[in-house]
Amino acid sequence: MTNLNETHDPSLKSWLASANEPSIGFPVQHLPFAVFRRTASREPFRPGVALGDQIIDLAQLASLKPFSGLAAEALNTCNAPTLNALMALGQSHWSALRLALSRGARDHSPSQATLEQVLVPQAQAEYSLPAQIRDYTDFYISIHHATAGGKISRPDAPLLPNFKWLPIGYHGRASSVVISGHAVVRPVGQSRPAQSGQMPRFGPSQRLDFELEMAMFVGRGNAQGKRITIDEADQHIFGLCILNDWSARDIQAWEVQPLGPFLAKSFATTISPWIVTREALEPFRLPFSRPDSDPQPLPYLMNESVKQGGVYDIGLKALISTDHSRAAQHAPALLAHSNLCHAYWTLSQLITHHTVNGCNLQPGDLIGTGTMSGPHPDQALSFNELSVGATQAVKLPWGQERMFLEDGDEITLQAECVKPGYPRLSFGQATGKILPAV
Repeated sequence: MTNLNETHDPSLKSWLASANEPSIGFPVQHLPFAVFRRTASREPFRPGVALGDQIIDLAQLASLKPFSGLAAEALNTCNAPTLNALMALGQSHWSALRLALSRGARDHSPSQATLEQVLVPQAQAEYSLPAQIRDYTDFYISIHHATAGGKISRPDAPLLPNFKWLPIGYHGRASSVVISGHAVVRPVGQSRPAQSGQMPRFGPSQRLDFELEMAMFVGRGNAQGKRITIDEADQHIFGLCILNDWSARDIQAWEVQPLGPFLAKSFATTISPWIVTREALEPFRLPFSRPDSDPQPLPYLMNESVKQGGVYDIGLKALISTDHSRAAQHAPALLAHSNLCHAYWTLSQLITHHTVNGCNLQPGDLIGTGTMSGPHPDQALSFNELSVGATQAVKLPWGQERMFLEDGDEITLQAECVKPGYPRLSFGQATGKILPAV
């Protein structure tokens, strides 16, 4: 792979022992970004980078002026409560800062004493949204999710004909994106009447669902009217996080025609605090391919880079706990697992298609993948699929059953990159507990 460099060397170790522990998942090859402060403190939120079980406080590090050149310029943006300024700089600055931090965090680094001064234990930290998210777009790029959902609502024609020709998306609600750990209040709204001609039902959603997605943060934006080509798209991706697209299926089924999702999804969207940079994910690229029987992407959505490595190998897991299971001290139960590699469209294709009409993206914009279900039943990453539209109960290990989420249920979404001979990269997790409607 031509995009690999010295920061990806799998043999690298850190002077920080916890960074070398696979169970923690934050090795020196990783270095993801977040915005944090010490828990319950009055400190300002500021950027940090994960190393083992610690956080490198980038604001404090910037005051020590340890770097020069592009790395220093990048570090100097980290005195703000968000990462937008860093995102706006572009790939050359991001790579320079990553390289400087990597060299400083390696075993026997002369910068060890400097970095040790600015470490904060992750166990003592709380997190904020990593960027000011001005816009949020959610796509729909798992053909398995699209087909399974379509079979429930449109059994005669589950997959719409445009799905194989273009990445389908909708404009989401940026103001209701929240960080992991933020509780989710059950939404209230209208749902389809029991019989035609009757009044719609109004009240708390009875079919509240989760959706395990990945999301990317836009780095450099583009001017309105100027497209981002498929050759340029990767350079506009700062990094990835986990996303839970909470969905009220009964509200959604009533309102979705003719303009798409609205109140069924705008009440909350949860993301994980850590942004895993695109550069850190380079060792986990896979080739992109389509079945010969499917239409191939139009030329504006395809190039050799997409063919050779447009797909990312990122493992995904969805877990659940309930009031009952936590009281009995049961571990959260695995609901399903999948992988981002099952996506029908690539991340670079999403960027290119989003801007093909001249739409302008901005640093910190959030772009979701849609539910990343895989081809098998145990890879269905929503209750709507797992319960086949509430026709088959999902049995939990402690004896309870679920069709959809009940009050007190907590969903935990996890993601990781694992391959033989390379350190494990963790994305952390995105959690949210359901509170009763108000």
